[in-house]
Amino acid sequence: MAEVVAMKREQPEGPVWVQRSGPILRLTLASPPANALSLAVMAALQAELEAARDDKAVRVIVIASAAKVFSAGHDLKELSAHRGDPDRGRAFFEKTFAACAELMQTVVHHPKPVIAEVDGLATAAGLQLVASCDLAVCTHESTFCTPGVHIGLFCSTPMVAVSRNASRKQAMEMLLTGETIDAATARDFGLVNRVVPREYLNQVVTKYAETIASKSPLTLKIGKEAFYRQVEMKLEDAYAYTARVMVENMMARDAEEGISAFIGKRPPEWKGE
Repeated sequence: MAEVVAMKREQPEGPVWVQRSGPILRLTLASPPANALSLAVMAALQAELEAARDDKAVRVIVIASAAKVFSAGHDLKELSAHRGDPDRGRAFFEKTFAACAELMQTVVHHPKPVIAEVDGLATAAGLQLVASCDLAVCTHESTFCTPGVHIGLFCSTPMVAVSRNASRKQAMEMLLTGETIDAATARDFGLVNRVVPREYLNQVVTKYAETIASKSPLTLKIGKEAFYRQVEMKLEDAYAYTARVMVENMMARDAEEGISAFIGKRPPEWKGE
């Protein structure tokens, strides 16, 4: 594996803490107690994700939280404060939900794998963020819900991410009832990969991140993009598309190196090209 410069960047302040450990970038939501996705928090996350896009030293991104609540979703107080605007808040609401949609799509379309490390409640847009990540690991104490129906606001944008992970019946159960599900049910629904004891959460997530970071960054970029594109296609279109992707992947130097290393029974040396 190509050597990764172990630059460590830390920003232990602001709504999102930024930490670097070798190839792993850790973004921690730090707006207790609710870690609400205010415009400021979403802008901070968006900026860090954009900065990591072309940073070759970053191989994997982890999104975590520094409170007992992973994220309670949008900041309802911030939204409600604009009810007094001349347009009753419409422009601010449009800006907020557009920023959220952009953030979630940035996570999905990011060339680096993104892992959600969840300890606590993830609700509404907070659950949307978890469901948008490529992998999610949570503690036994974690809970999840889309509670908009309780306050007259259907969780329509969280529905996009949730319905692309859970089955239709499971997604509608959450959306229509607004009831909270536990970690085991979230795993059964397909919203998280693993449920672990709290004391092992960081260890398990780090192991996932290190394992993924040891792979060819180019291969991960190609595969992640192909996964999300093909999953929405008809079967025949998906096979035609992924066959083209396989050919282009085979032409990459990392694929040549990886296959040669496998045949020669030696560790590969990735170049990211």
